[in-house]
Amino acid sequence: MSKKVRNAIIVLIFGNFLVCIGMSLIFPVMPFIKNELHLSATDMGIMNSLFALAQLIASPIIGQISDKIGRKPILVYGLLLYMLSEILFALTNWLWMFDISRTIGGLSAAMVVPTTNALAADLTTPRQRARVIGLLSAAFSGGLILGPGIGGILAKFDYKTPFWCAAVLGFLSMLSLLFMLPNEKEIKKIASRNDVPPVLNERKRSRASWQQTKKLFSGPMGLLFILILISSFGLVGFESIYSLYVNEVYKFTMENIALVLTLNGLTSLTFQALLFDRLVVWLTEKRLIRYCFFLSFAGTIWIMLAHSKLEVIIATLIVFTAYDLIRPAITTLLTKASATAQGLINGVNMSLTSVGNIVGPIMSGALLDMNYHYPYIVVTVFLIASWLMTYRVKQKFTVNL
Repeated sequence: MSKKVRNAIIVLIFGNFLVCIGMSLIFPVMPFIKNELHLSATDMGIMNSLFALAQLIASPIIGQISDKIGRKPILVYGLLLYMLSEILFALTNWLWMFDISRTIGGLSAAMVVPTTNALAADLTTPRQRARVIGLLSAAFSGGLILGPGIGGILAKFDYKTPFWCAAVLGFLSMLSLLFMLPNEKEIKKIASRNDVPPVLNERKRSRASWQQTKKLFSGPMGLLFILILISSFGLVGFESIYSLYVNEVYKFTMENIALVLTLNGLTSLTFQALLFDRLVVWLTEKRLIRYCFFLSFAGTIWIMLAHSKLEVIIATLIVFTAYDLIRPAITTLLTKASATAQGLINGVNMSLTSVGNIVGPIMSGALLDMNYHYPYIVVTVFLIASWLMTYRVKQKFTVNL
């Protein structure tokens, strides 16, 4: 790997990490925005869902545009939009402006996240690609996991501080992409040397037939896709109102929320980066998924019945860590099931995740306005149903697409 390609991969990883932090910075400051501006939990849920909705709608369109005009312009403009969305959120105190800010942020994520993966594939050889895509995935997960903790720490100065800091980092990241990424001619030249014509490959991946899609949902994969939808719904439904819930029910302060989310980020990253492979070898993906759903269910019940802040913190770490292991375990099973159509499988995976990210916050926010325990009661019902469904999951199966 040349120095130019290595530098390009580094700035792609940083850009991916930054946008994913932007997705989750809002969680620890939600109760303070809600209380100061006299908003409802439903308002907060819709605000979070708009991010995922914009990302879901824009992702396939952006992919086609990047084939025509190139990856670099999409990434640069995507980070420019990211910076603008964070500035807008920091400047305003109007709900409709918050909604616009989150929508712009979702569009930014749709421009940056899939395009970084596509460009990484263009710049690397088949032998290098798995490692680089793995680093980008780690940046994606790391941003989502660490974002709430970072937001909570910065919000101790002022609840708008996290968004000003994110805007500055977005600007610096945009400049680094602008000056450190190769131009389009160089990217095409590198891709041709790697025997990966990017435009051709993207077009081939977009021609997945209706029959292939039907096979995905009618066979053993269908159950895994249902579990992906439920796990994303449960995680976002749990996380999106967590700070509101513990602030109201257990009187958590900004410092308490920051501590919990920071500990969660460090714990989840440790399990994902250092222990996930060992857990899979020890338990197999099927058992790991089953145990994690059960721990998520038990931890959510514990949070509702806890009598002290310490109990809530321990139960929260159990729930978040279990959630953060479910998704990679299911994804690993999916990738092992077919040697072909990985683009289709991952596309369906991301789409279902986005659906869960849209529905989860709205439903949880609406339930929270009725009663503070209702959202987690509903989440536990879905989790126990998922735990029972894991007994029907096959550890080894093959799907011909």
